[in-house]
Order: sequence, then structure tokens, then C-alpha cells
Amino acid sequence: MTPPDPSRPDPLELDIRLILQRGEEPFGAIMAAVDALAKGQALRLLAPFRPAPLFGVMANHGFGCEDRQRADGVWEVLFTPAPGFGPEAGMAPGSTPGAGLWPDPARELDLTGLMPPEPMVRILEEITALAPGEVLFALLDREPMFLFPELAQRGHEWAGNFAPSGDVYRLLIRAGVGDD
Repeated sequence: MTPPDPSRPDPLELDIRLILQRGEEPFGAIMAAVDALAKGQALRLLAPFRPAPLFGVMANHGFGCEDRQRADGVWEVLFTPAPGFGPEAGMAPGSTPGAGLWPDPARELDLTGLMPPEPMVRILEEITALAPGEVLFALLDREPMFLFPELAQRGHEWAGNFAPSGDVYRLLIRAGVGDD
């Protein structure tokens, strides 16, 4: 693992082993820990297994990751904030660089007021009707973090952020060639 950076706060440590032993889902605790991080602070996660599915979610939140299995069998994962991400960068972590050069949206969806998973279902249905390279614009009540891995898996690119008012999430999706 990378040596600590003295200019950053010490990593916040979250041990999810007890959460899992109780039969509970640790995702909420992990996201709460991410929300509690100070600017530039890393998250050290301890788990009984390598939490590979979490790597993509954390990348979409602007975190790089290093992992190792310790001698005691515990997986230690250090999620470190990547430079150039966060609210000051203007676009959400994971947004495709250069999205400002995409063509104007071919379709627009206002999905505010819909409960999950309806916005995700509607977006995935609409994106199948687009030709590769065409763009869909959607307005949502919240950041659709479970949608992002689906888009990537299907070969689409995205860029998004909250409107300055903070009450609506704006999302551009460019259709890729990997749509199934």
C-alpha cells in the first residue's frame, strides 16, 4: 500500500466484519462513512473477503483503491480521493471527460418525482432506442449511483451533476456500441 500522505488527514477506518456477521448489508454503513470523510480523507475498509464490486462504486465517487490480504486473512482496502474530483470539479466523479463536446440530446426525460427503480428502468429502456453516439438527457431527484455500473457494463458513457439549486440531478448519457 502507498505510504501515508502527511498533508492528508488519517484514513477513517471501517470494519465491516461485524456487520456481515450479524447478517446485515454493509453498503449503507460504507456510504455513511464516505459522507463523513473530511476533504482529502481516505477510507480504510476491513472485510473478510475482497469487496471487488465496491471498487466501481467508489471509483464513481472519485476514489482510487488499493487492496491487500493481510497475514490474518482480512482484506484491507484503502479508498483514496482522486485529484480533480468532488464538488469543486463541477461534474460528478466518474463522469466522462469531454462530455461538453457531445452532440445535443436526441431525447430528454424528466424523471423527477419517480421512486427507484423506475428512473433507472426508464433510462435503460430509452437508451436502447438511441443510435451509437446519440445523447439522452435526464432530470432526476437523486444521483443514480446504481445506474452508473449498468451504463458502463452496456458500453455507454455518462456525465452528471446536481443543478446549482441542489434539488435536481442532471444526467447526460451517450449511447455506446455495447448495448444489449
